[in-house]
Amino acid sequence: MAKVIMVQGTMSNAGKSLIVAGLCRIFAQDGYRVAPFKSQNMALNSYITEDGLEMGRAQVMQAEAAGVKPSVLMNPILLKPTNDVGSQVIVKGEVLGNMRARDYFAYKKKLVPTICEAFSELEKQADIIVMEGAGSPAEINLKSDDIVNMGLAKLVDAPVLLVGDIDRGGVFAQLLGTLILLEEDEKARVKGLIINKFRGDKTILDPGVEMLEERGGVKVAGVVPYMHLSIEDEDSLSGQLDNHDVGVIDLAVIRFPRISNFTDFNVFERLEGVSVRYVSSVQELGQPDMIFLPGSKNTMGDLHWMRQNGLETAVKKLAVHIPVWGICGGYQMLGRTISDPHGVENENSLREPLYPAHCEAISHEPDTIAVERIKRDGALPLRGMELIDTDTTLMPEKMRTQTRGKFENVTGIFSTLSGLEFSGYEIHMGKTTVSTGEHQTPLVQLADGRTDGVQRMKKGSEAPGVYGSYVHGIFDDGDIAVRIVQALADKKGCHGNRRLAVIIMHLRNSSMTSSHRDCGSIWIWSMYTLFCRRAGFPLDFYNVIDPDTNQDNG
Repeated sequence: MAKVIMVQGTMSNAGKSLIVAGLCRIFAQDGYRVAPFKSQNMALNSYITEDGLEMGRAQVMQAEAAGVKPSVLMNPILLKPTNDVGSQVIVKGEVLGNMRARDYFAYKKKLVPTICEAFSELEKQADIIVMEGAGSPAEINLKSDDIVNMGLAKLVDAPVLLVGDIDRGGVFAQLLGTLILLEEDEKARVKGLIINKFRGDKTILDPGVEMLEERGGVKVAGVVPYMHLSIEDEDSLSGQLDNHDVGVIDLAVIRFPRISNFTDFNVFERLEGVSVRYVSSVQELGQPDMIFLPGSKNTMGDLHWMRQNGLETAVKKLAVHIPVWGICGGYQMLGRTISDPHGVENENSLREPLYPAHCEAISHEPDTIAVERIKRDGALPLRGMELIDTDTTLMPEKMRTQTRGKFENVTGIFSTLSGLEFSGYEIHMGKTTVSTGEHQTPLVQLADGRTDGVQRMKKGSEAPGVYGSYVHGIFDDGDIAVRIVQALADKKGCHGNRRLAVIIMHLRNSSMTSSHRDCGSIWIWSMYTLFCRRAGFPLDFYNVIDPDTNQDNG
């Protein structure tokens, strides 16, 4: 039977995922078979496994740190919010359905056997399981039916490390307050405290650490320094979404209320002189060199949001001068219409009249009656941004698959992408019909014989163009991202801008191959391991994870 240790936090975004990844890497380097585990994840960034199942990206990153393939056993329950009060519920990689928060709260007890089954299967594959909690174990309104924090720790008899975020301030209150709100048996499981994201001289903390240990009755296992790491984030709490610094090459990503899989753009953040800004207003948009429309968990609702706040109009105006690229839900928004006849987005499906022609084509019934009938049945499409000639119908079945392919004969400023191969994944609930012609052609050819996406040029080869695709991760392989940025830099010109000239030269000499990317990942985790080992953890982790000792090893 595998040994187990659990990392819980005082709040969301305290750094649990990274601590778990660091422990996974350390144990793996010491020769143990390691697996991460999070019973329930709430995130809009997800991943598709080799067998076409969906799971949270945090556990994928942790699996990479452990040197094992991602499996839905590591994240048996995934919640993907569709609105402020409801989520799509995914169990063992398959869509169970949409539920309101209250309904899910009542239902989740039924998922305990699923969690236990996944954990038991994972135990057969690992010597050590490093578990991650969610939010805080001190949410007293949720404790009675907890399946992800102390409830799970009790279920599998796991010792706990409690992580606090000093970067936000109030770390001593976070840690001590959490301990006070725990039941005595829960507090007994906490074998050590971790102060995360510390900047400065560690000795300054010593008086506070002493008082914390005295009042809380639990030793501080260590202080982990703040580190600027480029890793994939699981949800919208990510700090990268708040970046508003403008680089020499400025990329703007529309920050939808239900933005998903924004990790598609992480590769650009690693390029010198490039800024990736997530914007939610016309004022924030400014004058970027390129606009991305990312994925969305509520495509129609997020398009309506853009329409209301003026971003749709602003993007359409800029599309005359700069390229616009949509991925998944963003790709759907770029088209002529989006329909939801099956109620995929439920009450959040928005309908509005299109044009007289649509009303005339409805039926021979009186227009008013026909329109009301179609509104009731959910068949009247929502007008899209009309930047490409496509029509999308939302479908109840979700497409989930890893994929690979190559770019077709790309025209316009991104012509250097032609023939480049890529790998990625599809995860969407839409079927898009594409009209091809002189100005619009497929963007990529997939390995299974399908074409995907479009490229639309209205004014010749020098036009910026509008691009769309269902493939997530399409920019990650080879030097695809480099070539896109280089094309933008060439379009911008370097006359009188020495920094831009240097960046163009750097890009031309760059080749961000897959091997480089992998080496970068290894470097990140090696450095993280080094920091962990040098952080001075007084805890013997191997004793902590032994449930048979049943003592405070601090």
